Amino acid sequence: MRYHVLATDYDGTLATDGHVDEPTLKAMNQFLASGRHLVLVTGRELPELLSIFPKIDLFEWVVAENGGLLYRPSTKEERLLTEPPSEKLVALLKSRGVAPMSVGKSIIATWQPHESVVLESIRDLGLELQIIFNKGAVMILPAGVNKALGLAAALKEMGISEHNVIGIGDAENDQSFLRMCEFSVAVSNALPSVKDAVDLVTVADHGAGVEELISNVMRDDLASYADQVKDHGLALGKSGEREIRLPPYGPNVLICGPSGSGKSTVVRRIIEALMEQAYQFCLIDPEGDYEAVSGVNVLGGPKGLPRDEEVLHLLEDASANAIVCLTGMPISDRPPYFLGLIPQLMSLRNRIGHPHWLILDEAHHLMPAEWKPPAGLLPEQTHNMLFITVEPNLLAQSLLERIDTVIVVGQGANQTIESFAIAANLAPPKLKPIHLEPGELLVWRRDAPSRPTKLKGYPSKLESHRHHRKYAEGELPLEKSFYFQGADGSLNLRAQNLMIFLQLADGVDDATWEFHLHRGDYEQWFRECIKDEVLAASAKRVAELPGVSPRESRQMIRDAVELDYTLPATRPLPVPGAG
Repeated sequence: MRYHVLATDYDGTLATDGHVDEPTLKAMNQFLASGRHLVLVTGRELPELLSIFPKIDLFEWVVAENGGLLYRPSTKEERLLTEPPSEKLVALLKSRGVAPMSVGKSIIATWQPHESVVLESIRDLGLELQIIFNKGAVMILPAGVNKALGLAAALKEMGISEHNVIGIGDAENDQSFLRMCEFSVAVSNALPSVKDAVDLVTVADHGAGVEELISNVMRDDLASYADQVKDHGLALGKSGEREIRLPPYGPNVLICGPSGSGKSTVVRRIIEALMEQAYQFCLIDPEGDYEAVSGVNVLGGPKGLPRDEEVLHLLEDASANAIVCLTGMPISDRPPYFLGLIPQLMSLRNRIGHPHWLILDEAHHLMPAEWKPPAGLLPEQTHNMLFITVEPNLLAQSLLERIDTVIVVGQGANQTIESFAIAANLAPPKLKPIHLEPGELLVWRRDAPSRPTKLKGYPSKLESHRHHRKYAEGELPLEKSFYFQGADGSLNLRAQNLMIFLQLADGVDDATWEFHLHRGDYEQWFRECIKDEVLAASAKRVAELPGVSPRESRQMIRDAVELDYTLPATRPLPVPGAG
């Protein structure tokens, strides 16, 4: 279920002349019976609203006074979201003949044509207030207070993201909260300016328009109108002049390619797009490759195991993103841990709509080809899952059958697509030979198998943080560390980061250094464990240069490392047995 909340205006939308018709109330009850929620967002003052609308308890929260007051019908709790009206302003407006005028707990309301007097009075008193219009009504509120503010406060209480909300309204003061909703609707009697700004205009007016909307939600969760949603797509890059985006809702995506081919760059770009648009994600990180993404909560890591309740509690907050790092547990324990966590994440998503995306790095370690999921582990229909692996055939077939979009990086794109199709029980598409340059991606979709799209991927701003402290001076796991052993295996010196690598490199004997250099061990470690294709290419070039002394090759490798990594000052370590 994509949409969990309907946020609706009252006058002119839900109600006609202050009254809500019985068929509209019936539709609202059907909406609630589906497990969804209703929030009322109105400019009316609460006492007046309660007197004219006895069915207020249909709403989980009421945003009253145009965003200034929050009310919970089930407990009758009221919360003022701003300061009360200025007594000096109220007195001045009365003295200047502004009538009728009502004063709420946060709002002063009157009617046109008093807006000029109101504006002059605010200016004369030097107050920081704003005037909001609503089809002839003139509302005075503190600066920044509007229906969007009130709705955001209600959603925070509910633990629901704005991306799981439909908004419907009719007038000028509705536009702020309609803009924040994932899907915005205007009833047919709405002002032209409101109709122009929304995703959908109903055929019917007032409450009948709300009924029409609810009917569409109940039918297919507005999937029929997915193409009309404002452009929330996740930008990947450009094919010629055309920008290529992933839909923010619906796809199951596989990113695959050889080690060091740029998979993590694509993932970081998608993460960046999700963060820019406030979609929540949970990334399962078996190898600690994403620990340094700024603005994201990292749970677990080398020194601690992530607890299920810790992960779930964090994700209850729609504004929080989580990276669940599994480097602190043995490799053999990671799949069972993940299989215990995934149904809880799915249950959380089913209840409140997020995390919007689940991202599984090194997915073949968590759900390998031979894995058969227990019944009920994954829902029959999954969406917004992103799997990252080297080869498609390393993944469980039950997962591959759910994939509808494949993003390929690196060489062998044709073979990768063919491998995916065979593993997913699809007929391999007949494609012309495809060559991908560094930074290029191939996007293949199941619904258009013969028409893949090659594009130049956008660089990620997060990629500038890729060469982070974990690689420079952190603690890589044992299996990702570099080991100086020499040709005869007489050494076993572990470098768990680049700083230690350079220290050991300065200390080992020349024969050991050159053995690993010319065998391509440095190149392979930089590519597969440090995940730096540029550094790997530099190591390869150094190894192939003729007539270079061990001292010179050491310095070249050090220069290549220090070009992109900030390292503390180092000095050679004493190496037992090194001559």
